Amino acid sequence: MPRIVSTPIAPLVLPERGLAPRVVAPEVVAAALPGPGRERLAKGPVLVVTTGQQPGLFTGPLYTIYKALSAVALARRLERAWNTPVVPVFWVAGDDHDFAEANHAWVLDTEGEPVEIRLRERAADAPLVPLAREPSGPEVGAALERLRSATPDTEFKASVLAWLEAAYRADATLADACAEALQALLGATGLVVLRAHDPALKRVAAPWVLRGLSITLPDGHTPVMVDAGLGRDRLRPDGKGDAFVTRRSGERFTRSMLEGMARDHPERLSPNVLLRPVVEAALFPTVAYVGGPAELGYLPQAAPLYEALGVARQAAVPRWSGVLIDAKVDKLIAKHGLTLADLDGQEGALEARLVREALPPEAEARFAELRRVLEEQFERLGEAVAKVDPTLARPIQSSKNNALAGTQEIEKKLLATLKRENETLVRKVSRARAAVFPHGEPQERVLTLASFAIRYGPTLVAELELEVARWADPS
Repeated sequence: MPRIVSTPIAPLVLPERGLAPRVVAPEVVAAALPGPGRERLAKGPVLVVTTGQQPGLFTGPLYTIYKALSAVALARRLERAWNTPVVPVFWVAGDDHDFAEANHAWVLDTEGEPVEIRLRERAADAPLVPLAREPSGPEVGAALERLRSATPDTEFKASVLAWLEAAYRADATLADACAEALQALLGATGLVVLRAHDPALKRVAAPWVLRGLSITLPDGHTPVMVDAGLGRDRLRPDGKGDAFVTRRSGERFTRSMLEGMARDHPERLSPNVLLRPVVEAALFPTVAYVGGPAELGYLPQAAPLYEALGVARQAAVPRWSGVLIDAKVDKLIAKHGLTLADLDGQEGALEARLVREALPPEAEARFAELRRVLEEQFERLGEAVAKVDPTLARPIQSSKNNALAGTQEIEKKLLATLKRENETLVRKVSRARAAVFPHGEPQERVLTLASFAIRYGPTLVAELELEVARWADPS
């Protein structure tokens, strides 16, 4: 089992209880996948903690799971504190159209190197179709096979593959596949996995989305998006009456046309990233939204939208953040007295430092002494020569630089020899960096849960759940 290290985004500040519990509309409840969470949501008046993420291949990066577990842990703590049902809801943002973010997953291969598993590409001129209408397609079989072949064989591998194969089917959209995989993984925790693209939910949300047409953001567009000729597109007032124009395709829609669309084809309308939490708060009695650094950064910009739509604003709470440290990486860290920050640097820098530490002390002392003597003697030479011919100062400086450069070159060659002799150490450091900061990015933003579940089995999720619970309630 890996060591789990918490890396807080920001201090946890619990939301205040300002909302009264209320019943959630049956159409909204019906958009949730079946499970204990949906049963609680339908039972009567409740409060809700929400989080969400766009769908991704094999559930996307680790932080998707961390968001879900954070919502579960926070809801449980608030329920105990307030003695009121508080239900965690994960909003699967199937309206999102960013296929380039959803079409791949990264895992660590048998050698511990990051490997990308890519579904397929979307043509640059293709319509930006929402992921709720983007099928996994026949390529998903090859992606699953790539996951099978790239990762180490363990006693847990078959069950992890079975979990993903059940959800990521060729006929399932990426949004539905991700929702089903999350439900199978975390449904037992009481998490409500909500298909935000469900037709019934879209119909209930449509009036709130339409109200967003009355708001013009600083960039000149409304927070409302429409599925038009080039796919999902922003709407802006066209300045000629009560009408709007799409940003990319230039199509014109009157308000009455959009109102008819909301009535007959509500799936064509969706909120943008700022309006989405407002719609969530309108549909649910939401006391908190659990988000990552980017969301915590832009959510304050949504404040005017809450006021304009007459919706109570939920608190923004930073999700749990952490790193999974493999036993081999942990051993390397302990042996050389490293920190996680040491691995978060320019590639090769830590390796060079560790190799330098392997340099015999007498050699390092001799290099230091040589540099000192060169500096000192050239300084004295310069002083003596200046009395005879001041114009020789520059050649003396050049000679000194050449001598120091020669010393540095010898030292570099010696370090290169040590590096070759310490190839095993260099390889271990490289793999440690790849596991903790793949491509220089935080682990949770790149690697997918499947990479670790194959190695450690279902106990890993249980351990993560305990760690996140301690974050939500350290007492």
